[in-house]
Amino acid sequence: MKRIYLLTFLLCLFGQGVAQTLIDGIYYNLDADNLTAEVTSKPSGVGKYSGSITIPESVAYEGEEYSVTSIGQYAFNYCSSLTSITIPNSVTSIADRAFYGCSGLTSLTIPNSVTSIGFAAFNSCSGLTSLTIPNSVTAIGDAAFAGCSGLTSIIVEEGNPVYDSRESCNAIIKTSTNELIAGCKATIIPNSVTSMGKYAFSRCTGLTSLTIPNSVTSIGDHAFDDCSRLTSITIPNSVTSIGRWAFDLCI
Repeated sequence: MKRIYLLTFLLCLFGQGVAQTLIDGIYYNLDADNLTAEVTSKPSGVGKYSGSITIPESVAYEGEEYSVTSIGQYAFNYCSSLTSITIPNSVTSIADRAFYGCSGLTSLTIPNSVTSIGFAAFNSCSGLTSLTIPNSVTAIGDAAFAGCSGLTSIIVEEGNPVYDSRESCNAIIKTSTNELIAGCKATIIPNSVTSMGKYAFSRCTGLTSLTIPNSVTSIGDHAFDDCSRLTSITIPNSVTSIGRWAFDLCI
């Protein structure tokens, strides 16, 4: 009996005993202390989210109102039948792999309340054709948009303090370092860019050719991995460092 009590205590201590709460078709982790809610994945065996989903700004549960402030890790992971998602202005963070593999997602509006986008958050969302990063976003994880092979337009809103898409380049550039962190098949790299970030064009299967300007001195890990249709790329003499697997599977 003591062993059972100890196991229950440890499960709760490490967050494995916290139940997901289903409210109007969406599962949440509820924080009763702060009255906030995090969108989470469906429990094992229940299936995947699909179709068109609208996340509300708040949810009511047992007489309390919870503000929906985040989309949790793996929340919509591999929900390939998810076609559209409405994210409310109450959400401030989109966690790691939140929408990984949502290949059926064709449109996306990130509200101006979001400040952080996690690692691989929208990785492999191949159905997306355009992307706008609002000026509120100040942190974007590696590979956040890797594998978004359908993208033809990437815009960072003017006034963003950390990122930009200068000269209509169709890419996300970290302003302070001039590092291009995410590109697409329509990207034209500006002469002011000095480095290609990790996973910058990873699995961009629509990319067929690219010219890297003389301003670039380094190419990060996995920058062009699995760009299977890339037939022409110009790498200038200015490049002194090429990361691991930068051109892996570029057959």
